[in-house]
Parts: sequence; C-alpha cells; structure tokens
Amino acid sequence: MTDAGTPGISDPGVLLVREARAHGVPVVPIPGPAAVVAALSAAGIPADRFVFDGFLPVKPGKRINRLKTLKALDTTVVLYESPHRIAATLGALGEVYGEIELVVARELTKQFEEIVTATPAAHLARLTAPRGEFTLVIPAATAGRAAARPGAGPPAGEASL
Repeated sequence: MTDAGTPGISDPGVLLVREARAHGVPVVPIPGPAAVVAALSAAGIPADRFVFDGFLPVKPGKRINRLKTLKALDTTVVLYESPHRIAATLGALGEVYGEIELVVARELTKQFEEIVTATPAAHLARLTAPRGEFTLVIPAATAGRAAARPGAGPPAGEASL
C-alpha cells in the first residue's frame, strides 16, 4: 500500500484500510516494533497525528482524569491495557467519551489476534474471559462515530474479547 513505511501512519493508507474493512476484507498488520503501530495501521482511524499514552492509572479517579485530559487533546489516542483491567478501562472510556466507537485490538500478530470496532458499552458486552494484551485506538473526540465505523469487525457472535 505504500513505500513510505507502515501504511495508515501519516499517509493515505487509512482510506484503503477503511474500504477493505467495509467490504469484509480482513486487514492484518505485519509484525513490527510495537503494538501501537500495528494497531494504528489496521484500525481505520486517522493516524496522521496521535498520542500514545501507554497504560492508564490504576486508581479510578486518576484514570478518569487522565482520560479527560486525553480527550481534550482532540487527537487519536492509543492505550495499552491488561486483561485484568480492560473492563474498568472500557467503563471509564464510556464515561468520558460516551458512545464513541473505538478499536480494541487483542494479541496483535499472534494466533488469536482480534481487531474490533465498537462503542465502549458494546466492547464490554462482548468481554467474557479476557486474555492477552490489549491495544485501544480511540479516535479524536470530535471525529465521533464516523472515524471508526466502516468494517466494524466480525459479525456478532464470531469472536469474543
């Protein structure tokens, strides 16, 4: 898709990813140096500008405050999360961002890789027995649903986080 590095990172690759996903074509990142880049390249969310913030604080109040700060930046945000805290983080994302659609990627470049786009509440509803490490890609707050919706992942019931 590009001769300038990983597609979808500061180039028009995001358009091709969205079209492919909208037509049911799987988009699979090629392993690279970090899950943040792999997730961004397959998310279908603009990545010409993004903030990587690692893991959120453990304490609920600090987690909410950090998310409010990130939301105010009005840019794509990438976070990491563990299986033990993913439910709390998704709940906090719903509280701060509302019904925005975000990408939750799990076990990138491994056998049980999943990349799913949904609202925080929908992700929570799919969450059964979370395993593996998670990478979350959150579109800019002003982008809303249009930023992440095309190709929203597998049909209901096909995969569970």
